[in-house]
Amino acid sequence: MRDILDVIKNVESIYSTNSSLSTLKDFERVLDEMNMYVYKNWADGELASGPKVDRHWVTASFMWPREKMPDPMAAKRLIDYGCRVRYEKTNLLEPRQVKTPDDFRPGTRKGKLDQTPVWLVEITMPKTLVQDIFNGYMTKMKESMGIGRNANVDSAPPQAAEQAAVAAPAGGMPAAPAGGEPNVAA
Repeated sequence: MRDILDVIKNVESIYSTNSSLSTLKDFERVLDEMNMYVYKNWADGELASGPKVDRHWVTASFMWPREKMPDPMAAKRLIDYGCRVRYEKTNLLEPRQVKTPDDFRPGTRKGKLDQTPVWLVEITMPKTLVQDIFNGYMTKMKESMGIGRNANVDSAPPQAAEQAAVAAPAGGMPAAPAGGEPNVAA
């Protein structure tokens, strides 16, 4: 049985450290690259716990309302890449919204706790998979932004680049036209 307070504390701890947030974003990037969100109900999941980083594994748990079970065929995609996926039927303890005096816990001013049935899906994926997807993502980003290369030379056809190199001598002056003096503005 899970408590909503544990879920809230987990989310707070993620936002308080950059490394946890970055790990969670990398974890989500793997799910996105594997097209998990096209399967029924996968986009509706909420983080329940994690990410927990071990030596070779990264683990996170997500929850769905019981009537919105995530499609198990999506989990098959993860298993094909060496991930471990575990489904569990459990309950989430949530405080009741107080509308009448009967909604209070005895002797307190807090709402009674209700059990909400949920699906809990724990995904454990290899760190190497997370790193490979991240490296591929970064390579794609660098290529689309033109970082790390000369965009003018790379985009020109090979013959045009050679002609440009021949037309501009090392001294920086333009080459003379075929029949006369160079055009130099005074």
